[in-house]
Amino acid sequence: MLKPLIQLFKSLKFHVTAWLVIGLSAVLLFFFLYDDVKQETYELTPFQIAPNTIRSLKTVEDTVKTEEERERVAEEQPPVYQFNDEISTNRQSIAASLFDYILEVKKSTLSEEEAISAPTLKAALREMNKKLKELKETEPDFYLSESVLTGLLTEDEAVLLDMRSELTKIVAEELSKPIKEKDVSVAQYDAERKIRTSSKIPDGQVQIMIQLVRPLIIPTESINEELTEQRLKQARDSIEPTRILQGQVIVREGQVIDKEIYRQLEVTGLLTNQTSAKPIVALACLIVLLSGLVYIHFLSRKEDKQVLKKSLVIFYSIFFLIVVMMKFTGMLEKEFDVQVSFLFPVALAPLLVKILTNERLAILSVVMIAATSGLVLQEGVTSVMQMEVVLYFLLSGVTALLALGESGKRLTIMRTSLAVAVANLLYVAFYLLMTQSTYTLSEILFYGIAAISSAILSAALTIGLLPFFESIFGIVSDMRLVELSNPNHPLLKKVLTETPGTYHHSVMVANLADAACEAIGANGLLARVGSYYHDIGKSVRPLYFIENQHGANPHDQLTPEESRDIIIAHAADGADLLAAKKMPQQIIDIARQHHGTSFLKFFYMKAKEQGENVVEDDFRYFGPKPQTKEIAVISIADSCEAAVRSMKEPTPEKISGLVKSIVKDKLNDGQFDECELSMKEIRVVERVICETLNGIFHSRIEYPK
Repeated sequence: MLKPLIQLFKSLKFHVTAWLVIGLSAVLLFFFLYDDVKQETYELTPFQIAPNTIRSLKTVEDTVKTEEERERVAEEQPPVYQFNDEISTNRQSIAASLFDYILEVKKSTLSEEEAISAPTLKAALREMNKKLKELKETEPDFYLSESVLTGLLTEDEAVLLDMRSELTKIVAEELSKPIKEKDVSVAQYDAERKIRTSSKIPDGQVQIMIQLVRPLIIPTESINEELTEQRLKQARDSIEPTRILQGQVIVREGQVIDKEIYRQLEVTGLLTNQTSAKPIVALACLIVLLSGLVYIHFLSRKEDKQVLKKSLVIFYSIFFLIVVMMKFTGMLEKEFDVQVSFLFPVALAPLLVKILTNERLAILSVVMIAATSGLVLQEGVTSVMQMEVVLYFLLSGVTALLALGESGKRLTIMRTSLAVAVANLLYVAFYLLMTQSTYTLSEILFYGIAAISSAILSAALTIGLLPFFESIFGIVSDMRLVELSNPNHPLLKKVLTETPGTYHHSVMVANLADAACEAIGANGLLARVGSYYHDIGKSVRPLYFIENQHGANPHDQLTPEESRDIIIAHAADGADLLAAKKMPQQIIDIARQHHGTSFLKFFYMKAKEQGENVVEDDFRYFGPKPQTKEIAVISIADSCEAAVRSMKEPTPEKISGLVKSIVKDKLNDGQFDECELSMKEIRVVERVICETLNGIFHSRIEYPK
């Protein structure tokens, strides 16, 4: 059941595979994180007893309280008054005009008579009323009775002039001051007092002057509506919005949910009838962003498509392993008052991804896991993400990648954990100091131990899980390759002790293949290690291969067909031996495919010389042909090294001609038809192998005897 699915997966085009894997992973991640972003709500009613303590999950503005506070401050602001100096001038003019009218009427009507008669006085009063008609219309409060007018008309002209001067003076003095509406009565009283104490006003005219001065004293300051409105606006704007803070207790367990508390629960969206779709949409946006980054990464890679497919599945397998671990950590964290997330093996994912795939994908894993950790490992009152956790994951992950470097040895991983431990300790110190809270000694010790334990767990789990991933996905990591290249490995010892000539040949092929693969962007380390083991099948019958012979050639006693079978068998024997020792599949493939379906021309010609009726296909290796660039390069290096070794007095020209001839024969024989090695890369391989062989077989000076 599983094998057909694997075959189907391999047969799909990479773009289809990428869309399928990334899409399914995005849906799965959404369901993993849904509970972490879904806002907790409560089914409550007014005047109910709170079943538990409820805190706000986010910081929101309480618009009702904000508006109430702004209105209160606005009501406390006094209006802005503006002084009008023209009022004093206008009121003085009215006072002066009144006496001018009296003097004018008095001069025109009463000046010729020594004793004023009643008809004449009435005529004068009528004339005065005509002159004061406009004044009464504009100043309704300015009322002058007949008795007042009579008293003024019958007064001496000199006295009237003094009264006119004194009245305008008093009006000018009073109206030069800022007088508000509420202060008018006080200003009128001051004016009356000045009239009563004035020496220029006769006693009989004091009351008349008081009646004249009272309506002349009016407010000199009026409210400036525009400036007042500006002041009110500034006062309102100066009030900061009233906020219900994230984590703030809205109602405590056992407390009655009154009208105000219920309103606050509504404002913070904690009631069941207020479930918002915003967090769900936000989570979808984050997942689309992260999935898009993964797709862009794989779209930009130019590696073998099957390798990319495998890297994609490995990446998401590690990613979801970490997410599941974070979910368990999040459940555990609710039972403690400390940040248990500092204990999480934060460097595990980047270490695994880098060793199993490449550094760029490892950096992407750091970003994705850090973003996810902020949601999964939050404490429950964080509105967006637990940023201290996000930063912890980012810094630890980056430290692990920088410290690991290009090596993949287990010792290097343990050294990397020391660097991660130092980084974790520094970050924890930053966290404890920045929170400015008081921590007990036990809490400080916990955080320190957690930081160190996180690094050690990361290294231990990396070393422990690597063989599992290598076995499941059939890959060989750089760390595994470095271990396999150790001369003390049992199989390499077997080659060295039982077939020393083959061992030396394999080392030479490894040097050639490594240099050539690095030049074309292939995996040089895989080519080197695969070359060490490519001829291990010769250890089954070591003396039948010329590099291990020190005397008679056993093939001289065999038929061409028997020799053919022994030579051809070494590829299959080597693959079977490696498979029995649980070696990585890539190494097994190199042993099986490094000769492809090439032709054993020597024994074919020998059989023909003996007069046998032979078929060319019977003298070919069983194959298959090289399936990867690395195996194709090893096949070229293998043939070239053996051919140049048998050459007498090799020169750069002879080596170049021989290498090109070997490559041409393999091309014509179709040995590279099933791998992605281009003609341009083949020319690079030719050049690098020639340069390396020239360095090995260079001419030496002849020392004197």
